[in-house]
Amino acid sequence: MKLYYSIIISITFMLLSCKSNPDINKQLEPVDYVNPYMGNISHLLVPTFPTIHLPNSMLRIYPERSDYTDQQLHGLPLAVTSHRGCSAFNLSPHQDNNLSPVINYSYDHEIIKPYYYEVLLDEEQINIKYAPSHQSAIYQIEYQQADRPAYIMINSRNGGIKIDNGTVSGYQQLENNTRIYLYMKPDITPLQEGILENKQINSFIKEAKGNDACAVLHFPKGTKTVNLYYGISFISVEQARKNMERELTGADLNTILKKGREIWNKALRTIQVEDNNEENKRVLYTSFYRVFERPVCISEDGRYFSAFDGKIHEDKGKPFYTDDWIWDTYRAAHPLRLLIDEKTETNIIDSYLRMAEQMGNMWMPTFPEITGDSRRMNSNHAVATIADAATKGLNFNLEKAYEACRKGIEEKTLAPWSDAKAGWIDEFYKINGYIPALQEGEQEIDKNVHPFEKRQAIAVTLGTAYDQWCLSQIARILGKNKEADYYSKCAYNYRNVYNSQTGFFHPKDQKGKWITPFDYRYSGGQGARNYYGENNGWIYRWDVPHNIEDLISLMGGKEKFISNLDQMFLEPLGKSKFEFYAQLPDHTGNVGQFSMANEPSLHIPYLYNYAGQPWKTQKLIRTLLKTWFRNDLMGIPGDEEGGGMSAFVVFSSLGFYPVTPGFPAYNIGSPLFSKTKVKLSNGKIFEIEAQGVSEENKYIQSANLNGQKWNKPWFSHDDIKNGGKLILVMGNKPNKTWGNTPDAVPPSTDKLYNNANQQLAF
Repeated sequence: MKLYYSIIISITFMLLSCKSNPDINKQLEPVDYVNPYMGNISHLLVPTFPTIHLPNSMLRIYPERSDYTDQQLHGLPLAVTSHRGCSAFNLSPHQDNNLSPVINYSYDHEIIKPYYYEVLLDEEQINIKYAPSHQSAIYQIEYQQADRPAYIMINSRNGGIKIDNGTVSGYQQLENNTRIYLYMKPDITPLQEGILENKQINSFIKEAKGNDACAVLHFPKGTKTVNLYYGISFISVEQARKNMERELTGADLNTILKKGREIWNKALRTIQVEDNNEENKRVLYTSFYRVFERPVCISEDGRYFSAFDGKIHEDKGKPFYTDDWIWDTYRAAHPLRLLIDEKTETNIIDSYLRMAEQMGNMWMPTFPEITGDSRRMNSNHAVATIADAATKGLNFNLEKAYEACRKGIEEKTLAPWSDAKAGWIDEFYKINGYIPALQEGEQEIDKNVHPFEKRQAIAVTLGTAYDQWCLSQIARILGKNKEADYYSKCAYNYRNVYNSQTGFFHPKDQKGKWITPFDYRYSGGQGARNYYGENNGWIYRWDVPHNIEDLISLMGGKEKFISNLDQMFLEPLGKSKFEFYAQLPDHTGNVGQFSMANEPSLHIPYLYNYAGQPWKTQKLIRTLLKTWFRNDLMGIPGDEEGGGMSAFVVFSSLGFYPVTPGFPAYNIGSPLFSKTKVKLSNGKIFEIEAQGVSEENKYIQSANLNGQKWNKPWFSHDDIKNGGKLILVMGNKPNKTWGNTPDAVPPSTDKLYNNANQQLAF
């Protein structure tokens, strides 16, 4: 009888649960798995932002707050001009005569989806709904206090604002002579309008400039709903109006949000997975959504404003993209986009080439933003994106790209965070093959070196060696064999700073003397920038992605390489967390000295594949994904640079990863899903079937690729570019013989070339 009542209670509870959750029986689409809140509280530095936008679109917003813990919204956003920048303009609805350019709101009942935003400004009793298109959007403002007047303030922050018969227009001044323009129109005529002065509406003034120049729309008591239609532009107010009218004429909020939902599902549906683990799906699709946040297309009716020369250009049918922090995105975000959307990737590369031309020096950009190339971080890794695209068969002006890459490396200084011409350090590198470090107390003599970012001697040496290898790949394809031979030799420059006594890449001065004493965990000052860059010597120990085979040889063979790799994940911080992160705040997400939170680490878990122990890669990838990437507010271990780290999660969840952009190859890890279908750019399907996969069954027992037995922990781009199927039989214990033979090793420079004159071949 007790069992009978227990069953009845259980069934009743299930029925009540289904009733309270209307989506429980609904077939979820890919966008339904996206959780924009994932990572909105940072472990230490910058959180992710819950961005509302369409894929790679010019108009993006996120709530006006520092992170999720902020208890107030600081007005409502109208546009974000940089991936992590503050909003341009500001919108403040109000139901009190005490007016202000920006109002801090208590809020509740917030809903965020990639294509929709809703929030209750609870103390104001105003409900907000929002839906974006590509260059325009609709705010629906619902006033709940019928006995009060209704106001809307539109603040230009730093620029100009104008109001005329209810229509608000204006601009905000950004950096580098760049402006963003606004055109906004409510669906009802206001009772009063004017410029805000001393918390009052001045109806006699219709235009204002300066900080917090603010227009006010005053609606009568009893106003329930105001729909605000607006467009933005980087060209002009008139173009903002055209953008709004093109996208929003005849539409309402529901129409726009439904269209946005369809657009997102189409984009996300290029990856389809089958599995019972709903949390894994949420992490996958949330990560995939973040890959579409940047770069953004800023072509407007066939024209675009370029901050790279301050002019308006015709795009001639090739959309112009910018806001791409290449140091972060070249590793995984670009290879992922190339796999699923060659057209967009080709347009992005073409945009790089136009930027190089417009800057006048024909240097490939490094950190192209809305306001121009900010030249952040170190090295010139756009060349890796070019090399990767070229070796995978994309069609673009490779000759021009080669010249832009070459000039960026040869003519621009290698000093981090600088756009100056090459100087003393660069000449030293060309002659000696490494960036010299300063001894303790030695004064800087190169004016190109940033006072805070320093020389980053090892990071720049290793990064430039890889860049020059990428340049050699491009030159080889173009038949420039002399140049290819030269850059192939430069690609070995990492050897010049390898300390065989310690097994680390170690800084040395201009006389060739090692910097001593030295600790690979802490030496280098803030962020280890004197020698490395944001990460310590343990991370940069592995930063030779183009020639892992030679790195294994330098370390004394596979056993020693594996031992060193193992030790990285075991080596303690050596200090309290307070002390360690005070010096190395970017070096979070630790497993020993490994940092899951920074992009130079992303390829490291796959390096066991190169030394005959792919089972360790399989184990480690699963551990890292489970530990550091979760469907919660702190579910990302460090700075997510608009898709750079998230693309690692996407690839690794599917079961493969591009360790070396510039090699048309992928390393195999351990997939999370039983069945995956990736729709390629040509419409073909690449399938991954992981038989028996589960949280415990993470080890590959055997494999089959395109109908053939497969005993390699990697495959080439050619193997899948026209579709294909990888079948993995999974188990709960490692098969240590799978993928461990010498002929199974993934490609490296030494493996690909018998000598410098041979062609790339798989």
